[in-house]
Order: sequence, then structure tokens, then C-alpha cells
Amino acid sequence: MSDKVVKLGGRIAENVSARLGLPAFEPGWVWLVGAGPGDPGLLTLHAVNALNQADVIVYDALVDETMLGLASPRAKLEYSGKRGGKPSPKQRDISARLVELARQGKRVLRLKGGDPFVFGRGGEEALALVDAGIPFRVVPGVTAGIGGLGYAGIPVTHRDVNHAVTFITGHMAGGDLPEHLDWPSIAKGSPVIVLYMALSHLPRIAELLIANGRTAHEPVALVRNATLKDQEVLETTLATAAVDVERTGFKAPAIIVIGEVVRLREGLDWLGALEGRVLKRDPLETRATRDAV
Repeated sequence: MSDKVVKLGGRIAENVSARLGLPAFEPGWVWLVGAGPGDPGLLTLHAVNALNQADVIVYDALVDETMLGLASPRAKLEYSGKRGGKPSPKQRDISARLVELARQGKRVLRLKGGDPFVFGRGGEEALALVDAGIPFRVVPGVTAGIGGLGYAGIPVTHRDVNHAVTFITGHMAGGDLPEHLDWPSIAKGSPVIVLYMALSHLPRIAELLIANGRTAHEPVALVRNATLKDQEVLETTLATAAVDVERTGFKAPAIIVIGEVVRLREGLDWLGALEGRVLKRDPLETRATRDAV
């Protein structure tokens, strides 16, 4: 990362913070900040303000390094990413490190992909800070299950399709499938299901959903590297999703959505339209009914 980028980012952040009267980052505090799904443009102003003031930034694997260009030149960067199947720091060690740095009087920014409280273990880290008597602030971020799907042209809710959506983590802390979930109720009661960190367990999840009443040909979309320049989208069905993932070599990190909202991508793939895709005006073929309501 060039010095020019760092200096430019710092000037932008300082100007924004001053004009909006954003809060000062006090020594000895920890800010748990959501970095969004990847695109730096989806950072909140509070996140930019935190990056500009922090003494230490403890960041996750899914944080795009471009965002770190908004950090103060004096800030120390500490990587604490967790990736499936790879050596990763223990959660208790990350929490202990946040406490240690805060007790040194540092302004500690815990920068997490997406939103800290959406499958981000931000609640665990915040409770560790409470237990240690460390003051903290939470800065929500755009979660991939909403923002990432938005970049793929898939809304999580649409009045012609669903009035509810269910967010599910695809694996437990040890990597196992969350078998304890009430899959029959999820299958029957969730018109749209969004899965985080579920790619490795997709065959079993599809099997559970179909066995409990979901239609085998129900639309499914997988979005890899959501909101980034190398974003990829795989459209498939519940019955063929696992086979299509294997056939195409589709890799994590990916967000998965199951439900009729996937069909709306034919009309809402705005990134595809920028590259010449012709969008379908009425992908659900419900215009006459909708306009009458």
C-alpha cells in the first residue's frame, strides 16, 4: 500500500469527521466495527472515523485491505483472520488481545467483515470487554446476506415473494453442520433462506430442506467475493446446487440464498447491466397483479 494512498485516505477521513462532528476515539477504548461485505464504498462514516483515529487495528480475513488505506499512518495493523480449514487464532486469544491493548491505553479498532453482531462473534468479544471493565462502542456494518445479495441483484425481501427471511450460519464453531436447528420448521416456514459459511455443508443442507418439504427445483444462488471486483454468481437449484458447485469449482467465501427471490436477478442484475446484460422487465411475471394492488 503506497504512502500516497494512506495520506489521501487520512485527509478524507479527517475532513469527514470534522464536518459531521463524529465521536472522538478515546484511549483505552475498543470499537467493534463492521467493515461491510467487501466494497470499501460500503463502509459507514463511523467506520471511516474509527480507522482514522485508531492506534491499533485488529482486522479479520474478510476485510479488504483497501480499507486499511484510510487508517492513520501511525496505526499498527494486526491480522486476526479466521478461515475454515486453515490455522487460525482462538477466539479467546483475540478477545484477550483486545483487552491487553486497551489496558495499554491504546485506541483499539476491532475491524470485522460484515456486521459484528451477524455471525461475527462480536457479542462474545463485547462481553469479554465488559468482563474486563473495558469501555467499548459498536459500529454496525452492512452484512453480506443483505449487501452482498444486493450487488448480485437479489433482494432478500420482495412483496410478490416473501414477507420473511431467515439467516442461518452454515457451520458451528468446530466446523460441524448445525444439525440441532429445527430444519423441518425452517423448510416449511422460511420462504427465503440466507446461508453464511455454508458451502462445505451445502449437500447436506439441501438434503435436509428437500426432505422436509422444499421443492427440488427451487432457485438457489451462490455469491462469491460479494461486492468485490471479482464477484461471481452461480445460479442453480436446490437439487443440483451441490453438483454445480463441484462442477464449476465454486469456492468460498460465498453467501447462499434459497428462494423465489433469486428469479428477480433477471431483472435486477444492475452490475450485469453495466456490462451489457439486457434486464427482464417482469421476471416474476406478476406485473398485472402487482399494479392492481
